[in-house]
Amino acid sequence: MGTHVILGAGAIGRGTARALAAAGHQVRLVSRSGGGSGLAGVAVISADVTDGARLAEVAAGADTIVNALNPSQYWKWAELWPPMARAILAAAEESGAGLVTVGNLYPYGRVERPMSEATPVAPNGTKGEVRAAMWRDALALHEAGRIRATEVRGSDYVGAGMGAQSYLNSYVIKPAMAGRSGWLVMGDPDAPHTWTNGQDVARLVARLASEPADSKAWGRTWHVPSAPPRSMAQVAAEVAALVGQPVRRPRRVPTALVGAVGVVYPLLREFNETRHQFEAPFVLDSTAASTAFGLAATPWESTLRESVAWLSETAA
Repeated sequence: MGTHVILGAGAIGRGTARALAAAGHQVRLVSRSGGGSGLAGVAVISADVTDGARLAEVAAGADTIVNALNPSQYWKWAELWPPMARAILAAAEESGAGLVTVGNLYPYGRVERPMSEATPVAPNGTKGEVRAAMWRDALALHEAGRIRATEVRGSDYVGAGMGAQSYLNSYVIKPAMAGRSGWLVMGDPDAPHTWTNGQDVARLVARLASEPADSKAWGRTWHVPSAPPRSMAQVAAEVAALVGQPVRRPRRVPTALVGAVGVVYPLLREFNETRHQFEAPFVLDSTAASTAFGLAATPWESTLRESVAWLSETAA
């Protein structure tokens, strides 16, 4: 069994820690506060993730570092991510630990067909450029033999534990559970869209973190096994049927209104870069990871039931 350092105590970080600990690995869960994880067999550590020397100290003797971080100030990624990314790369090189990064699909930019790992990198905004640069820098060090690196990419999250991180939970599932129409700040309700269960992300990350140093899993990106695409209108109808509410079709908030509110609410302003992901088909091809590791996506029906149950519990 190995030793793994997980940076970030959010849903993905905790899910990965849980999966690795359950498999008998030693896990160190790192956050700024170092608060209790509530997970058996998981040590919690406080560290500043912009401090490469401190991270290298925390990672001493570890097999891998998992970067499951995500700056909460979405509109400041260009400012917040680079010092974190540099520190993590420095820690990986100093400690000799492999680096598994939890990425996203922003580097692909606007797409017209299902995305595979071979889809060209063509970001259409700042956040996509930031994430593309992070992987480019990690891959360069990997190819130079200075670190081992791989990156996991999933689509928009759904499932138990996915709070504000889940557009679908917030804008479609919760309103449908209450018999209301969700108001979409972006997106065509009928556009097919891949949704990725957060626990499937954690399972793939845990698997990659467990790969030996000479595995071909390193040095490339992997897409998280995800259920077939569904539109937001389909999901709303499925939730209504599940909880016994009338079907209410999601509605669009006028783009002009979103833009006006975005003047004073920076998070809404940032949605402009990713609006395309919800206005047209946005489909993920995860065949490679499913084939290589024998991992299957959580069945959609199970994901939906888990999401509804979790949202019901948190509301209570």
